[in-house]
Amino acid sequence: MPPSGSLALLLSGGGARAAYQVGVLKGLRDILPAQEANPFPIICGTSAGALNAAGIASQADSFAAGIDLLESIWSNFRSHQVYRTDVLGVWACALRFLATLVVGRLGQSQAVSLLDNRPLRQLLLRYLPMDRLQPMIDAGHLRALAITASGYTSGESVSFFQGSADLPAWKRSRRIGLRSTLSVNHLLASAAIPVIFPAVRVHREYFGDGAVRQLAPLSPALHLGADRILVIGVSSKSEPRQKREQVNSYPSIAQIIAHIMANAFIDSLEGDIERLTRVNHTISLIPEEIRQREGVALRPVQVLTIAPPNQVIENMALRHVDAMPYSVRMFVQGSGATRKSGAGVLSYLLFEAEYSRALIELGYTDAICRREEILAFMGRDTAASPPQPSDLVQPG
Repeated sequence: MPPSGSLALLLSGGGARAAYQVGVLKGLRDILPAQEANPFPIICGTSAGALNAAGIASQADSFAAGIDLLESIWSNFRSHQVYRTDVLGVWACALRFLATLVVGRLGQSQAVSLLDNRPLRQLLLRYLPMDRLQPMIDAGHLRALAITASGYTSGESVSFFQGSADLPAWKRSRRIGLRSTLSVNHLLASAAIPVIFPAVRVHREYFGDGAVRQLAPLSPALHLGADRILVIGVSSKSEPRQKREQVNSYPSIAQIIAHIMANAFIDSLEGDIERLTRVNHTISLIPEEIRQREGVALRPVQVLTIAPPNQVIENMALRHVDAMPYSVRMFVQGSGATRKSGAGVLSYLLFEAEYSRALIELGYTDAICRREEILAFMGRDTAASPPQPSDLVQPG
């Protein structure tokens, strides 16, 4: 186990919802002193959060530069930069997928998915300089970057990490940490939502979205030595439980898929944080001298989570549905994704600037409103002048 004492940043998955993370990070940039290098020695990302994590890590010598890079990308996003939105591209993928279900695969190496995300590869190659990771590590601006993906053959959750030479790999039940030289392939594998985007081959195996079998999302940060973890999620179910309504109509395909996505992107993280809270309480009941004498390796770990209410995100997606390309909107309309009950799926796939900017504004406002809590968690001076009210933005 590496030495503890490090602050980690954990960015969860969530497709287009990950724009919210950029807003929170932008708020952190304005809260912290100007011209500061990366304040997070350990950075972990999964799915779309992996792309944001790589953006911060590749610019670890300047936190502001990393945020500016991400904001520039997300604020100008269009779906065609992530997946093909032309009529031929959309329907060719769909028909190939349906044909595979009926007659099987004609070619064993042919990728099969509902959407063609080859444009995303070009976007990442253009804007994310992964070759800067090792210089950032060597210069001491970064201790480790971990990107998690799910192996389709092994069934394991694999956290590929690039970091300081003293960091060991790890192996636990159904999850391992593997030292690697990270590349765009690792990012695409981590963000490959099953069925929607094609799997990506890394080394010997094909991988898909890292959130799918990530039963312990906090694990990579803990193995890399973190004792404080700032988690920026893409949704929270912590809002008050509403009265269960009488439902007469059968759930739409989009509603069912959104339920599955929530299980992968949200439930596992919240469950892991809950377990960690219980472990921290148990540790607090055992005197330090007894823990040392008995060789108890457990240590208390602080976690601070920033995430928006799920309902807010879905309502935002519905307000911006018209920004989605017509060809894709018609493709998903039959599944119910453009209706309120299926807005969850829409919120993951709406890679459009209007929606992204609204999420960035929401994340920024949330971070500024929790300024003192964040600074205290990071061990910073809370007496510094806060941003002026005119700097605050309202969610769109």
